[in-house]
Amino acid sequence: MNRAPGLSVRLKLTLSYAGFLILAGALLLAIVWLFLLRGYPASSLVPRFSNFPRILDPSNFGPSIFGPATVVVLAFLLVFGLVGGWFLAGRMLAPLTRITNATRRAATGSLAHRIELEGRHDEFRELADSFDAMLARLEAHVAEQQRFAANAAHELRTPLAVTQTLLDLARKDPSRDPGELVDRLHAVNARAIDLTEALLLLSRADQRSFAREHVDLSLIAEEATETLLPLAEKHGVTIETSADITPTSGSPALLLQMTTNLLHNAIVHNLPEQGTVQVTTAVRPESVMLTVENTGGTLSPQMLSTLTEPFQRGAERIRTDHAGVGLGLAIVKSIIRAHDGTLTLSPRAAGGLRVTVQLPTAR
Repeated sequence: MNRAPGLSVRLKLTLSYAGFLILAGALLLAIVWLFLLRGYPASSLVPRFSNFPRILDPSNFGPSIFGPATVVVLAFLLVFGLVGGWFLAGRMLAPLTRITNATRRAATGSLAHRIELEGRHDEFRELADSFDAMLARLEAHVAEQQRFAANAAHELRTPLAVTQTLLDLARKDPSRDPGELVDRLHAVNARAIDLTEALLLLSRADQRSFAREHVDLSLIAEEATETLLPLAEKHGVTIETSADITPTSGSPALLLQMTTNLLHNAIVHNLPEQGTVQVTTAVRPESVMLTVENTGGTLSPQMLSTLTEPFQRGAERIRTDHAGVGLGLAIVKSIIRAHDGTLTLSPRAAGGLRVTVQLPTAR
């Protein structure tokens, strides 16, 4: 929330209690003057050094009045201070009570509510806004994990169901060619293994369970290009590279997986003939960048916004045998997030996709 500048809570408490003390002191002086000094001439109220012993003598003030009046004044100031301090502290700490109540609700699993503390900016409002932002991120993360679990269960159930169907058909028809059955079971099992490995890789990236090393992203891009060059040649896709030395830090294996996934998607999601892929690395003052562009069809904003979701696949591919498991860009997103980077997807004007990865520069 955008808030206008305001006083800090510390300054507010300081001013509040200082003002309260000044008020109490003024009230005390007024009571002393009213009950003890009102009958004295003004000249006698000016203190002199020679008069201090006489002024400090309690007998000069009338003990019959001074004792009871002092007790009443002190009792009144005590009650007034307790009530006023309690009221002021309650007013100043009321936002903290709302934050505490919201925390208790979040602890029970309710993530949909927000504090939405009104007023100008101060420490309490900053804490409330930060808590609201944390709740929003937690709610989005939980929803994402729930969707991921449901999609993963569905994807894992598919090869198991296909395997069960093939085995049932083989049992009912013993005369079927066993070689065909073995080939189909092998393909289904390979797909299940690929999906499981992708899920494990995604989990590893999310948990950041890797050691950081100095990495040149241009060398990673060169290795990924050499690995996938036969696939590109097979489908008539030309890969163009332009690499600057781009030092960063992270896991070489995960960064290689990230680049390989991006390049593989760029080859698979391309024109049927004479497609191109451009791989570029560049260095900036505080970051390094990897850009992968590919030709292809026009992408709608709705499709673009869902490409990084788990198990989301493009509408068209060159070959169905490279359909993948639908976790390519989801893994890329998790790897980039684990390396404190950013991922940007944008459509090309002539058709196709531009993917930009920005990572911190190694220091």
